[in-house]
Amino acid sequence: MSQEIPPWLREQLTRLDNLQQNLQSVAMQRQQVDAELADAEKTLEELKNVTPEEQIYKYVGSLLVKVTKEAITKDLEERKDISNTRTLVLNKQESRLKENIKELQTKIDEMIKARTQGPTQGS
Repeated sequence: MSQEIPPWLREQLTRLDNLQQNLQSVAMQRQQVDAELADAEKTLEELKNVTPEEQIYKYVGSLLVKVTKEAITKDLEERKDISNTRTLVLNKQESRLKENIKELQTKIDEMIKARTQGPTQGS
C-alpha cells in the first residue's frame, strides 16, 4: 500500500479539489447575497411604518445623509432586484459545480476501478 499516486489520478484529484473550493466560494457568496436580500426586505418592511413627517437617514460612507422615503424605497427595491438576480446566477453556478463534481468523482472511481482490475480479456 506504499504505492505512489499516479500522475493521472493526482491531476484528477487536484481538479476535484479545485471544483470543491469553487463550490464553497459560490456557497459563501450566495449566503452573503441572501443576507443582503433579507436586510433589504426587512428595511422595506420597516419603511412601511414611517410617517411622511419622520426624517430618514442613510449611511453614505461614514456620513449620515437625509433622504426621502421614496428615494430610499426605490434604492432598496433596486438592491433587492439585484440580489435576486445574483441569487439566481449563484444557484445556477452552484448546481453546475455540483454536477461537475459528481461527474468527476464518477470518472475517478471508474479510472481507479479499471486500474485495479487490470486489463480485461476480450476488450
